[in-house]
This record gives sequence, C-alpha cells and structure tokens, in this order.
Amino acid sequence: MSKTDLEAAYALQTPDDSRRLYGDWAKDYDSTFAAKEDYELHLHTARAFAEAGGQGPVLDVGAGTGLCGLALAGHRVKPVDGTDISAEMLEVAKIKGVYRKTFEADLNVGLPVEGAPYAGVVSSGTFTTGHVGPDAIESLMPVAQPGAIFALSIKASHYESAGFAAKFDALSKGAIRDLTLTETKIYGTKAQGHHKDDTALIAVFTKI
Repeated sequence: MSKTDLEAAYALQTPDDSRRLYGDWAKDYDSTFAAKEDYELHLHTARAFAEAGGQGPVLDVGAGTGLCGLALAGHRVKPVDGTDISAEMLEVAKIKGVYRKTFEADLNVGLPVEGAPYAGVVSSGTFTTGHVGPDAIESLMPVAQPGAIFALSIKASHYESAGFAAKFDALSKGAIRDLTLTETKIYGTKAQGHHKDDTALIAVFTKI
C-alpha cells in the first residue's frame, strides 16, 4: 500500500467512495498494507473484547479482509459473522475460514439483521474520519442482546472533534454501561510514514 492509498482512505466522503477504494484494495490489502505497515489495531481490538469476557455469537463490523475475525479466532471467540460495505473485501475474508457468514451493509443506512442475535460486537478501523461517524454506533445497538459486550476502535485524534465523546456521553445515560477507553498504537514498530505513530481508543462497554 502506498501513502496515497492511506490518505485516500482517510479522505473518504461517501459510501460509493468507500466501495470503490476498498473494492480496488481488497486483493492485496493484507500484503501491501497490513503486513508492510505492521498494522496491529485488529489484534488490540480482539484482545480487548476477549479480556472483557466477550463471547459469541459476535458481529465483526467493518470486517474488511477478516483480520479482526482471525484475531478473534485466536482467542477462541466463535461463532463470528462479518459485515462490510465492500463485497470484494468480504470475499477475501471468507477465504480465512473464520466467519460463520458474511453480509454486505452500509452502517450509515443500517444492518439487515432481524432481532438481536449477537452477544458481542467488535469493530476495528471503521470508526474514524472518512469512514463512519459516531451516529452509526446507534445502528449497532438493535442487533445486540442486552448484556452484549462491545469493543470498538476509534481513531484517537478524532474522538472529541468528530463527536464520539458526545455520543458516548449520551449513550451512557441509559443505553450502555461500564464504558472504558484504552489508547493503543495502531501500527507496530516496523511502520513507516506520516501515520506510524497514530493511536486509537478502544471503547469497551456493555449494552443495557
């Protein structure tokens, strides 16, 4: 992945922009971005979910090529379903063999899920500038059971300015409890470029 690809991801403005970028990126995302740039956020998100006592069935939101699902499997969390706006990304995710099922969806519109089948929800790298904003968190709530554990990564530099802090304040007034925020590096020691020191906050909480 080139620096231009990453900047393009942060500059996304519409769902169609996301579909085009990630559709083109899907086949070599793991090798040119995740491996080359020592991407580790999915590992931290999956670990935070497991350490909080998270169990399946769990929905991996913004599953992409399945990196977080693979990390969840490493913690013996199952079954895991995956959703993403990019059908091409999900095709790559399926190959990893860790998802019970996958389905395409736009968080800004809602999830095509009936009832509240999930005991957990995770998301790594989706809630950030250019992707989806804090209002989309509410679209996750209906699919989760009461008592479901969430672990959502949010780019730290946008937590206040993009309205995530205000959204969690509002949700804490009756929709969620036990919110914790843990700051972590997005990339490992081999990362290079302008974003190598970027951090994310992993929000862990329980649905009431």
